[in-house]
Amino acid sequence: MGAGRLPRRPPPRRAQPRPPGGGGGASRGGPGPGGGGVAGRILTMKVLVVGSGGREHALLWKAAQSPRVKRLYAAPGNAGMEALAELVPWNGDVEALADWALAEGIDLTLVGPEAPLVEGIADAFQARGLLLFGPTQKAAMIEGSKAFAKGLMERYGIPTARYRVFREPLEALAYLEEVGVPVVVKDSGLAAGKGVTVAFDLHQAKQAVANILNRAEGGEVVVEEYLEGEEATVLALTDGETILPLIPSQDHKRLLDGDQGPMTGGMGAVAPYPMDEATLRRVEEEILGPLVRGLRAEGVVYRGVVYAGLMLTREGPKVLEFNARFGDPEAQALLPLLENDLVELALRVAEGRLAGTRLSWREGASACVVLAAPGYPESPRKGIPLHVPEPPEGVLVFHAGTRREGGRLVSAGGRVLNVVGLGRDLKEALERAYAYIPQVGFPGAVYRRDIGRRALARLST
Repeated sequence: MGAGRLPRRPPPRRAQPRPPGGGGGASRGGPGPGGGGVAGRILTMKVLVVGSGGREHALLWKAAQSPRVKRLYAAPGNAGMEALAELVPWNGDVEALADWALAEGIDLTLVGPEAPLVEGIADAFQARGLLLFGPTQKAAMIEGSKAFAKGLMERYGIPTARYRVFREPLEALAYLEEVGVPVVVKDSGLAAGKGVTVAFDLHQAKQAVANILNRAEGGEVVVEEYLEGEEATVLALTDGETILPLIPSQDHKRLLDGDQGPMTGGMGAVAPYPMDEATLRRVEEEILGPLVRGLRAEGVVYRGVVYAGLMLTREGPKVLEFNARFGDPEAQALLPLLENDLVELALRVAEGRLAGTRLSWREGASACVVLAAPGYPESPRKGIPLHVPEPPEGVLVFHAGTRREGGRLVSAGGRVLNVVGLGRDLKEALERAYAYIPQVGFPGAVYRRDIGRRALARLST
């Protein structure tokens, strides 16, 4: 097991939540370089990472490199995160976790997944005077409700596909008859990246609408225009004023090679994705800027990561979706290339001090290949024994759905492992990742053999 060549810490005990008042605060010194603000005061910090996937393992790995960090925690974490952090049992209750963090003296919390953000984890922590890197519940609605996000884009002129929102099945089905196919049908709520159907026949589109609206009372379905082009992702850090785009990346959402099979949470990612400066500037000026300013105009200050899922069309970049957090698996590809101290960046975002910050990136490229369990995404097998040998130089392994069972490492979810190759260019990064994968003991592992194919083709033109 490993995520890079960081010095290994001894295996920690599992941290047990304590009642409020039962834990000491983090060590604090006098004002450090940079003067005021928490970032200038805290010399050794307790940092909590919320989540249990590959993205959270990557966040934890990156946070562990910060000289500011004294102690790391993960709630609930996974088997791969045990070597870096104390695992905190957590059932998803954001108020209970905020109480524990206050008692434990947590100085900074990094949130990976979308569900806690939409449930208001940032609000719960802020109410207790705790710093958290991630948007408030209102701000996280850009991901929590696609209908809300599309309305926001419409109000502030952000380029996106034409759309309609429906709550009544008959109205939605009549609209499908009117517009025909191809068409895109989306669950307006959270669906773990699997709530989108790109329909090329009317029956498929109608079935997708029925599945969404019959799933839960009060559900909404978004029916939108099918866009042609190349997909890409641009994430950005923002404190509600300053916007710092990260290098572009590209996710691979379909389960199988050639973009076949069902939608998944993501089967791999590459970074940087080759996007010209003019297009990136348009993303900043026409998409990210209007989003952050539009939210602020409506009384919502967005602090955290904005994820813009884009289609690069002939008319320019258009938004497919906004997310309120780091992408998974984009984070696993991006964070190893980021040279900045992640903890310092998170503090600046949380405190509204991002102005003047510059991002620095290592030369080269990265490629993340996801290894999923048989049966993913519908019914992944759990309890499969795993063997993860120490990766060679230039390869990282981030755990996702893993746990310890009777002293053995076994699968515990759909997406199980993330193998990240680093290289002087994308070709070398992919070669390193794919050369390591056969060494992993994971019977029946499902993974794509064509991650990065489109980016390589774009680089060769």
